[in-house]
Amino acid sequence: MDAYVTGQTIRLLRESKGITQAALAQMIGVTDKAISKWETGKGLPDVTLVEPLAAALQVSVMELMKGQPILNRNPGGNLLRTRFYVCPLCGNVIHSVGEAAISCCGIALPPLEAEEAEGEHSLQIENVEDEYFVSIDHPMTKQHFISFMALVNWERVQLVKLYPESDPQTRFPRRCKGTLYYCCNHHGLFKKRL
Repeated sequence: MDAYVTGQTIRLLRESKGITQAALAQMIGVTDKAISKWETGKGLPDVTLVEPLAAALQVSVMELMKGQPILNRNPGGNLLRTRFYVCPLCGNVIHSVGEAAISCCGIALPPLEAEEAEGEHSLQIENVEDEYFVSIDHPMTKQHFISFMALVNWERVQLVKLYPESDPQTRFPRRCKGTLYYCCNHHGLFKKRL
């Protein structure tokens, strides 16, 4: 069985933070001999100590267990990389900024790939005062419907969840130009640039 955390990882993280074995031991309530045993591979921390150990080393539990720091090279995010996921069981709509590992109802969800809108999935967009009135001539039965519409631009994601037997329409502020996404539960994700 593979170890859930390695002594080398503990030592490297401890040294990178400038923490002595004695100081780390005091932070998590063990002896410095225990820390030495872990780092030399002669023992492992009890699983109940993994979370306090990660906190003391200022890393996530996942980073401690993988032995690799998780670097966020884009701390501001980029909303234009928004991805959408829809659970086929409960209909939950999830969005992420960029790639993510998403699951719902015990199922790993792949990101939806958007196609350019045309034909029966074409939108009608009207300017009404300071808003876009967005609608589509589409069935809204319990078996076949538009599940959501979302307007994505560089500063925000505005998502409107739609339900069977409701009108497939919504409004978005006209000052928010961007890409409009909408999802048919049978034919997938579509997009149209505003």
